[in-house]
Amino acid sequence: MYLCVDYMTNDETTRWTISVSKETDISLRSFLAQRGAKKGDISKFVEESVKWRVLDQTIAEARGKFTALPSEELQTTIKATIHTIRGSA
Repeated sequence: MYLCVDYMTNDETTRWTISVSKETDISLRSFLAQRGAKKGDISKFVEESVKWRVLDQTIAEARGKFTALPSEELQTTIKATIHTIRGSA
């Protein structure tokens, strides 16, 4: 099933056409209906979900870059960075 996500409300938005399984479509529509969904709520839900997923992936990638760093060295780096940021504020 194709789900057209319409973001054409102003110049800051764009239109997506995405495909989801029928099960996902029904689940989302049921979820939103139980909460009194209005027109545009699917678009809002998808946008918020994408933002959270991008944030989650970004955090996971950042954490992955520090896995080999010893704990004490990581703490020293964090403290130095905080000191630098607070000093330049």
